[in-house]
Amino acid sequence: MSYRISKANLMFIAGMIILFGSTILMAEDNLAILPSQVFLDGPESSAQLLVQEKHGEILGRQISEDMEWSVADESIATVSRLGKLTPHADGKTVVTVKSTERTASIPVEVSGMMSDFRWSFRNDVLPILTKSGCNMGSCHGALAGKGGFRLSLHGYDAETDHFNITKQDRGRRVEFQDPGRSLLLAKPTGAMPHKGGLRIDTDSRDYRILSEWIASGAKAPNQDDPRIETISVIPSRVQLRPGEQQQLLGEAHYHNGTARDVTQWVKWTSTNEAVCTVDQTGRVEIVGPGEGAIVGWFSSKISVARITVPYDNKLPADTFAKLNARNFIDEHVNEQLARLNLPPSPRCDDMTFIRRVYLDCIGLPPTPEEVQKFLANTSETKRDDVIEHLLERPEFVDYWSYKWSDVLMLNGTLLRPQAVKSYYEWIHKHVANNTPWDQLVTEILTATGSTFQNGATNFYSLYQTPEDMTENACQAFLGLSIGCAKCHNHPLEKWTNDQYYAMANLFSRVKAKGWGGDSRNGDGLRTVFVSDRGELVQPRTGQPQLPTPLDGEPIPFDKTEDRRVPLAEWMTSPENPYFAKSITNRVWANFFGVGLVESVDDMRSSNPASNEELLAAAAQYLVDEQFNLKSLMRQILQSNTYQRSSLPVEGNEADTRFYSRYFPRRLIAEVIHDSIVQAVDVPTKFDFIGFPGADRQATDFYPLGTRAIQLYDSAVESYFLKTFGRNTRNIVCECERSNEPSMVQVLHMSNGSTINEKLQMAESQVQKLHAQLQNGMSIDSLIDNVYLRCLSRYPKPQERSAFVAIFQEAPPKEQRAVIEDLFWALLTSREFVFNH
Repeated sequence: MSYRISKANLMFIAGMIILFGSTILMAEDNLAILPSQVFLDGPESSAQLLVQEKHGEILGRQISEDMEWSVADESIATVSRLGKLTPHADGKTVVTVKSTERTASIPVEVSGMMSDFRWSFRNDVLPILTKSGCNMGSCHGALAGKGGFRLSLHGYDAETDHFNITKQDRGRRVEFQDPGRSLLLAKPTGAMPHKGGLRIDTDSRDYRILSEWIASGAKAPNQDDPRIETISVIPSRVQLRPGEQQQLLGEAHYHNGTARDVTQWVKWTSTNEAVCTVDQTGRVEIVGPGEGAIVGWFSSKISVARITVPYDNKLPADTFAKLNARNFIDEHVNEQLARLNLPPSPRCDDMTFIRRVYLDCIGLPPTPEEVQKFLANTSETKRDDVIEHLLERPEFVDYWSYKWSDVLMLNGTLLRPQAVKSYYEWIHKHVANNTPWDQLVTEILTATGSTFQNGATNFYSLYQTPEDMTENACQAFLGLSIGCAKCHNHPLEKWTNDQYYAMANLFSRVKAKGWGGDSRNGDGLRTVFVSDRGELVQPRTGQPQLPTPLDGEPIPFDKTEDRRVPLAEWMTSPENPYFAKSITNRVWANFFGVGLVESVDDMRSSNPASNEELLAAAAQYLVDEQFNLKSLMRQILQSNTYQRSSLPVEGNEADTRFYSRYFPRRLIAEVIHDSIVQAVDVPTKFDFIGFPGADRQATDFYPLGTRAIQLYDSAVESYFLKTFGRNTRNIVCECERSNEPSMVQVLHMSNGSTINEKLQMAESQVQKLHAQLQNGMSIDSLIDNVYLRCLSRYPKPQERSAFVAIFQEAPPKEQRAVIEDLFWALLTSREFVFNH
């Protein structure tokens, strides 16, 4: 078996480790000024500069003292002792900082100093109202507003907001001759009673901007306003230590090529306050080790800064340099472990590996014979051989068909029995054929025909309005929840209300025969087709939005072709930043229990991955493999990262996101159930429920021997599955499944019928082993067999001796009960219900 580590990784690790651990060679220590270049436009522009230590390519702590600033030409711009740059005349110059004999310089360009200047409602006034909280949902941004004054949530509708401020109620909210008497200023400054309290200080720049805007006539927004395209948070990545502070900057970039410092109006949040916190000025306080992220939000645009805080571990100098990397997964994980100074656990043993990989690939533990065969195999490639074997097993098809049935919401209370079966068989066929994920999704999005003959059309039986189709397609295939944008701009994402209805209009011409009325009437047969006319009206404007995929190209209204075809092309495109990452994250979470993005189907920009570089690399690998999911699974399973022990080593005990070890996790309800059935060898009879009043004989889909993972849908009578949190498939969300422990689960495992009744049955393994014991089987062999059946391992010496003693003490007539107790003890153990 070959292992490798790239030269680039060795160089990276050698330069990284000791910057934060016990030392090898320190990289060159320099200064960096951020941003790296500055463009100032107009007399009201300014820019705050930061000075950071720089170790190679790594940005370290911010320097805020003992700095000497200078500008080459002070007639163009000047800089304060705290690094604030102010323009004076058009031209180009250079700003330089010096600290302890180190210097750094950046170019500065100033323009627009001779132009007439007026504050912009869209780009200056609305950001102030947003940062002050005036247009949030608990204030005037509420659906009904507050105190008779309503603003759009977070300023998504600039034109209406301007009207409500300047003209509604006869324009009483602004006083052009005396701006200070304007309600817009008098209430948030406390000059008049205000239920929202003090929001703006009269000595602040915000107050000056609002008053000058009013005094100059309260100019309305227009089409010539610079339109924001992106924002960037500076620095985008920095490495710090607990107790250190870091100022972040927000820079807005507009469609006309200009950029400006908007730090004052950015709303800041931390995604992991155990690592770092941030105040509303953008000041970050480092709390503890790990990798956190600070999200900056401005005018519905989002950017993220990554904060790396290494663990304070005293490690040997070669800890990371000697790590093997079998593939790109190991390379990226090892790089992050080095950044964090986080030691990895060693490779797991063979018994742990075979149980882990079986459960993760096919939802069943290995049989005793499979464990024994694997342990006896001396080949260096035996782990790879097992992986290839599992990827071709029919149980693999059942397991992943069930996983995708969760995502696609196969539910017998939402679809008629024949429709459920048709949809499941369509999924099962594609998993068996290893259909590329982009092709499978395309077939769903563009499906037409009978819901009985083309199972994919049932997507349009579950979701019967353009809005529902849009929201669920985005959630299932992109990991994006855009429902909030149905009423207003999304408060946590960049999606606007107009984008929502532009996207939904792509589905407005999807129709079906047998569509109307209660979907439970009749046999559930529908025929899905696409009309050549019909538009979805945007409620805010009363007009349809030009049909457009999110961030995609618009489709003309008069184009009669199926709009879902370009939608599917856009959605499954390798250039789509969400599609490949979303399915990659779902697959990753299956094998590690923790997604690179958590929650697994929450791929919004404000919820960054724990390792962005790894997610990007894995998604790109999937694209390069033409969306062959098995190829990605193979890379994951073969990686040293996946095959690490779950046992912590000194220094990585607190890790829950960076894969320094395998994270033990409770098995899903269906896998626990099927593992019990396989261990005891007594199947469960499942009953289909379906719609109230359904003919139960006609819906007897599940013969005796059907495993829980083979069930078509979630409408099945099973107290066990319900108790252990199966996905009810009522909405497209992983939150529908629960792995949270409960007392009810403990009681059912200990005293319930699922285990106890099966153990008592005459056809169970208890009875068979008891017969073999009576026919000369040794106690040791019997104990080995039960351990292999339940835990996929041999008993430890102390476990063996304890049970041997119990068997030897028991009279012959009680030996069956002892076997039963042995099964019960192992099946109710934490080791059994967890994958580790």
